[in-house]
Amino acid sequence: MLYQIYETQRSMMEPFSDLAEVAAKLFTNPSRPLAQLPMAQRISAGYDLMHRLGKDYEKPVFGIHTVDIDGIDVAIHERIEIDKPFCELRRFKRFSDDTNTLAKLKGEPVVLIVAPLSGHYATLLRDTVRTMLKDHKVYITDWKNARLVPLSDGEFHLDDYVNYVQEFIRHLQKAYGNCHVISVCQPTVPVLAAVSLMASRGETTPLSMTMMGGPIDARKSPTAVNNLATQRAHSWFENNVIYRVPDNFPGAGRRVYPGFLQHTGFVAMNPDRHASSHYDYFKDLIKGDNESAESHRKFYDEYNAVLDMDADYYLETIDTVFQDFKLVNGTWDVKNPQGKLERVRPQDIQHTALLTVEGELDDISGSGQTAAAHDLCTGIPKTHRMHYEAAGAGHYGIFSGRRWREFVHPVVKTFLKVHQPTVVPAPVVAKAASPKAVKAAAKAPVKPAVKAAPAKVAKPATKAAAARKPRTTTT
Repeated sequence: MLYQIYETQRSMMEPFSDLAEVAAKLFTNPSRPLAQLPMAQRISAGYDLMHRLGKDYEKPVFGIHTVDIDGIDVAIHERIEIDKPFCELRRFKRFSDDTNTLAKLKGEPVVLIVAPLSGHYATLLRDTVRTMLKDHKVYITDWKNARLVPLSDGEFHLDDYVNYVQEFIRHLQKAYGNCHVISVCQPTVPVLAAVSLMASRGETTPLSMTMMGGPIDARKSPTAVNNLATQRAHSWFENNVIYRVPDNFPGAGRRVYPGFLQHTGFVAMNPDRHASSHYDYFKDLIKGDNESAESHRKFYDEYNAVLDMDADYYLETIDTVFQDFKLVNGTWDVKNPQGKLERVRPQDIQHTALLTVEGELDDISGSGQTAAAHDLCTGIPKTHRMHYEAAGAGHYGIFSGRRWREFVHPVVKTFLKVHQPTVVPAPVVAKAASPKAVKAAAKAPVKPAVKAAPAKVAKPATKAAAARKPRTTTT
């Protein structure tokens, strides 16, 4: 009944939230008498904060309409390339009437960004997409809210996630010859499984895999997220966090892990920080600091927008990744679309370069969890494997914000360029052998994307970390 109670409460709060929004505007509109009262600004700020605490946050939009490329504004057209029951493959197609820019765009690498399905929407990677669009053709997995998926569309399992990723990779291979794959956080595990299975079958695998802040081996440097998953039995999760979608949604009756529970968990990890942030927002409104207030709104419009996850997928992820560690133990079998079980063998990957990225201060995926992929992918030559640690970066800092743009992205960009064939091969059938150009690039020795820095020093407790140079190693 918890989901129904939550929805009832939300429905009851909605009119009051809307009323608070109207009141906030009345006390700030200079043409209204209420705005002339001595405490008008403070009253308006209070109503505004009340509105934001009580409103319902819908799925945000990417809102990327143009990107500056070498001083030229390039138009971006967002469209759905493949529409699956639980996911859309979304493309950001670039257009320009500048001849030189257009020629440059046509020859750039193709990148599939696999967004996490862990509570937030793919728009959480908006900054990742916007930055990558400057030098790449970009596609992203846009996962759907499970409460909007009718029961008639069937179930969704972790195996289905892996099969979706393979289908998307084959689609890009058919269109462009091959592609690069970037996975952020949760999808590092199913992406590694997807590429491993393709390699084991003798299929063409992506040119490179970039894995950022993911739980490849969640036993290393366990965080609060890992501890919750390991200290509770499977039955506890099924009995305490799984509910059926209420009747007022298209997915009525579907068993899900509700987004509002996930959001509660997010806030509970740092309650003081969120309380301080909202109080600072209140003070910014009083002071008239519109820039800081708008920054707060943008962050929480994204942070508070959450989706439901199908129960089967969620529970299987807990078992596979955080309790049984099937990937690192070599015991993970994935059911393909034909119903056949296939063993995941990362050691079979040979022609896909591997870059792992971790944040020094990541409190979600601990140190070493992502780098563990190198211990599994022993078939990839060491010259085609690289690990990078972003100094002073937390979990979100490795794919969004200043540290992503100034430190992490240049490393990713260079790594992809190094492993991009000089001549893009012609489109091939998905299961065809790897193009000769790709094989040649895979065998060629390469230099690290960034020179190695001195040995790691103690983690800073102040903002001084931001001034330190990031650390890069090759494995």
